[in-house]
Amino acid sequence: MVIDHGLRRLALGTLLGALPGQVAPPWAMSLLADGLAGFTLFGRNAETPEQLAGMTAALRAGRGDVVVAIDEEGGDVTRLEHRTGSAYPGNAALGVVDDPELTRAVYAAIGADLAATGVTLDLAPVVDVNTADDNPVIGTRSFGASTALVARHAAAAVAGLQEAGVSACAKHFPGHGATVRDSHLELPTVDVPLSVLRERDVPPFAAAIAAGARAVMTAHIRVPALTGDEPATFSRGALSLLRDELGFDGVIVTDALEMTAAAAAAGGVPRAAVRALAAGADLLCLGSRVDAALVEAVVAEIAVGTEDGRLALGDLERAVSRTAELASPGTAFGTQRDQSLGLVTARRAVRVEGSLEDLGSPLVVQLVGAQSAVAGRVPWGLAPHLDGIEHIAVVASTASAADLVARAGGRPIIVVGQRVHQSPADRALIEALPATVVVEMGWPSAWRPAGIRAFVTTHGASWANGRAAAEVLGLA
Repeated sequence: MVIDHGLRRLALGTLLGALPGQVAPPWAMSLLADGLAGFTLFGRNAETPEQLAGMTAALRAGRGDVVVAIDEEGGDVTRLEHRTGSAYPGNAALGVVDDPELTRAVYAAIGADLAATGVTLDLAPVVDVNTADDNPVIGTRSFGASTALVARHAAAAVAGLQEAGVSACAKHFPGHGATVRDSHLELPTVDVPLSVLRERDVPPFAAAIAAGARAVMTAHIRVPALTGDEPATFSRGALSLLRDELGFDGVIVTDALEMTAAAAAAGGVPRAAVRALAAGADLLCLGSRVDAALVEAVVAEIAVGTEDGRLALGDLERAVSRTAELASPGTAFGTQRDQSLGLVTARRAVRVEGSLEDLGSPLVVQLVGAQSAVAGRVPWGLAPHLDGIEHIAVVASTASAADLVARAGGRPIIVVGQRVHQSPADRALIEALPATVVVEMGWPSAWRPAGIRAFVTTHGASWANGRAAAEVLGLA
């Protein structure tokens, strides 16, 4: 079909694409010139801060008001430091320290790093209240399980980012913290009365909005009392709660439409785009796998949607108007990165139960498993911080406790893992080892194996968390 030029530009003005490498290809620059709102950057786009700054400068040369977005949460989810792990601890560590001014300072430092590379929109902070210990997708990305705690840190994080000149995007509305399913893979359901949602999950978003958050991201979760059978991203009821009840007049951003919980529910990314816009979203994250053909397919479906009644032209125009305002970032205050801030914070977040005396030169065993769909292949653990200490990585389901004991040869064994309470194999291996020290770098739980020497909780798996753990163990 032939799409009217003005309508095509409107449709493009609601879309965040993605780039395949460290230089924007010609098709991306062409779409940008035609009106594409901007791009979401991923680890593959960031080799060094200098390279990334050059890439974003080239995008702005293509069009000065381009939106350059990134998921830089600190902690376990980092794009700028995906090769080493983040120098900042994430939200769970900030929450357990519970110093909102420190949270503001950490997010201001993250914002300064982003501003220096030309990023204008940080798809952070996560303001979900993590009430499900087995939550597979939020966990340490959350400030905690207390609504009041999450709310005060949500406000502090937004303030820190935006005083650095980078727009904040509070996520994932109306609250992803009570889910036990991963929305990258399926559509999770939070089956609670609307009163519970308002009391437990919504207040942190209200706090972020009161702090001036310029954007809020929708969640691909189903809340029957609010969204019916739809994910919140496609629910006018959910987005009306955000607009009308919370008074949010900024940009509503969708989580990635390529995620199974959105794409499968709608019958593909193009149809998902129309449904999200019709529900009241303004800026659509298409996902990480984007090319010109996908963008054009989405544009064509949006155009058809305005003709067949699925999408009102006025709603499309309002979305573009809001997104255009987001393209103008605030004024950065220009502070330089405090190299010690992240480590100082991570140290304050470490909790030790038991005795760490006489560890000597232990065997450090890291339990490895499937990579996170959110964090990707980001290094974690103690290995970068050990000097002359033997370190091995094992898969618990195929490891032998007897072999590890033999290898240790009488030395203490330190087992490092993430969310070990969720893995029967991890738990069984730890319980079969004598007098072990366990280092939990994921979301903490009440599980404690009998007979261990000590249990160390870091509240995150960033580079800073790993360094702090190595220090408290006397290994760094």
